[in-house]
Amino acid sequence: MIKSSIFKKIFSIPQYILALDQGTTSSRAIVFDRAGNIIAVSQQEFRQIYPQPGWVEHNAEEIWQTQLGVAKKALEKAGIRAADIAAIGITNQRETTVVWDKQTGKPLYNAIVWQDRRTAAFCDELREKGLAPLLQQKTGLVIDAYFSATKIKWILDHTPGAREQAANGDLCCGTIDAWLLWHLTNGEVHATDVSNASRTLLMNIHTLEWDTELLNIFDIPVNILPKICSSSEVYGHTRLLGDTIIPVAGIAGDQQSALFGQMCINPGMVKNTYGTGCFMLMNTGEQAIPSKNNLLTTVAWKIGNTTEYALEGSVFIAGAIVQWLRDELGLIAHSADIEQLAAKADDNGGVYIVPAFAGLGAPHWNQHARGTITGLTRGAGAAHIARAALESIAYQTADVLKAMESDSGITIKELRVDGGATADDLLMRFQSDILNTVVVRPVITETTALGAAYLAGLAVKFWPDKQSIMQQWQAEQKFHPVMNEEQRTRLLNEWQRAVRTALAWADDDIRLTASV
Repeated sequence: MIKSSIFKKIFSIPQYILALDQGTTSSRAIVFDRAGNIIAVSQQEFRQIYPQPGWVEHNAEEIWQTQLGVAKKALEKAGIRAADIAAIGITNQRETTVVWDKQTGKPLYNAIVWQDRRTAAFCDELREKGLAPLLQQKTGLVIDAYFSATKIKWILDHTPGAREQAANGDLCCGTIDAWLLWHLTNGEVHATDVSNASRTLLMNIHTLEWDTELLNIFDIPVNILPKICSSSEVYGHTRLLGDTIIPVAGIAGDQQSALFGQMCINPGMVKNTYGTGCFMLMNTGEQAIPSKNNLLTTVAWKIGNTTEYALEGSVFIAGAIVQWLRDELGLIAHSADIEQLAAKADDNGGVYIVPAFAGLGAPHWNQHARGTITGLTRGAGAAHIARAALESIAYQTADVLKAMESDSGITIKELRVDGGATADDLLMRFQSDILNTVVVRPVITETTALGAAYLAGLAVKFWPDKQSIMQQWQAEQKFHPVMNEEQRTRLLNEWQRAVRTALAWADDDIRLTASV
C-alpha cells in the first residue's frame, strides 16, 4: 500500500511545459518534455485586417480564442491532461498593441499590429521636435511607428470616450503577452515582462520602469499600463485548460525568446529568426550598448535579479514576402513551394526585390519606403521573382549583420538560425554565402516557443539552471560559405543599388506630399 502511494506520487509530477507562441499570422501551442523535445504542436491562422494602405490590424478576441483553442488541442494531441503541465510560457509578436475595457474584457479597437504605419506622421513630428536622442537614450529605440506607444496614443485619441475611461481607471492596455495573461488569469493579473516593455518606447531600459517623461510625451496615463515583471517568474495561474491550476511562469517577446531558446546566453552570441519579419539579436550581457548604426538596444531578459541586454536589427518583411507571392501574386500554392520554384533559376537574372511593404527597418529606418522590383528584363520569369524574393531576406540580414559588427566591434563567425524559413536549404546556403559566415540550424528550430518554455521551466525549477538547459542545444546542419569574394561583392553592390531605388521613391513621395 505504501509502495503504491509512492508510485502514484512519483508519477503525478508534471513532466511537460506548454509554450504559447502567439505570432503575427497564427497562434500556436507546443508541448515540450524535459529534454526540450517537441511532444505535440497545434496551430491556427487568423485574419489579417487591412483597413487602409499601410494599416494592419488583428481582432484581439480572435487572437485569444485561437490561442486558447490550440492550447487545448496541443494537450489533446499529446494525450496529456492539465495536471501533466508544470508551467505555461508565453511568447508573442511584439509591439502589437491592445486597449481593452477592464470590466468587460472587450477591446476598444482592433489590435494595431507592429507592421502598421498609421502613426508615421506623428513620429515625424517627434523627430522634428528633436526628441530622437532623448528617446534613444532612455529606451534604446528609434522613433518609429513600429513601436507600441504611438499605437496606444492613436487608440486613445480616436476611440470615442477612451480618454475619459482611461482617466477613470476603466481601461487596460498592453502588448499581446499582457492581453493573453489577463485572459488566462480571468482578469486577475495585468502584467508584462521587461523584454516586451522595452519595445513600447515607454520603459526606461536602465531603470526597468515606466518613464514619466516618456508617458507625458505620448500622453499615456500610467494607470492603464501593466506591471513590469521579470521574464521568468510565476505571474499567476490558469484553470482554463482543465481542473488543475497551472502557473503561468515565463514571458518574453518572440525575438528575445528565440535568443534564449537558441541558448545564446553568453555575450557576443548571435541568432537570426526568419518569420514574418527577420530579426537578428546579439547578446551583450549586462551592458546596454548604444548603437551608432541604427540598431536597437533592447532588454533580452531578466532572470532573478540579473538583466541582460541585446543589440537588435529588425527586418519588417521576410517570410511575408513568400506569403505575398502565394496570396497576392499566386506564383505558388503553398509557402514551402518557393524553394522548388526558385531552384529553377540558376541565379536571380539581375532581379532584386526590396520588400519594403511596411517601410524599411534596420539599418535604414525609413518608414516611408515602399516595395520595389528592379532589374526586370523580358527574360525574367516566375523563378527569377521567387529567387529574388528569397534572396531579399538574406540581403536584408547582411545589412543588419554589418551594422551589428560595427556597433559591437565583434566579427561574427557563426549565426544560429531559427524560424520557418530555415527549412529552405537554398536560402540558408545563400545566406551563408552572402554573409561569408557559418550558418547553424539547430535540431529544434521552434526556438521561439522553446525559449518561452525554458523561461517558464526555470521559474518552477522544472530545469534547475541555464547550464542544464544549454546541454540540450544541438546543431542539425551547418552551412559553410563557398561563394568567392568577387561575386559576393558584386551581388551586395547590386542589392544596395536596389535599396537606393526604394529610398529614392520614399524621398520623392515625401516631397510630393509636402507640395500638395
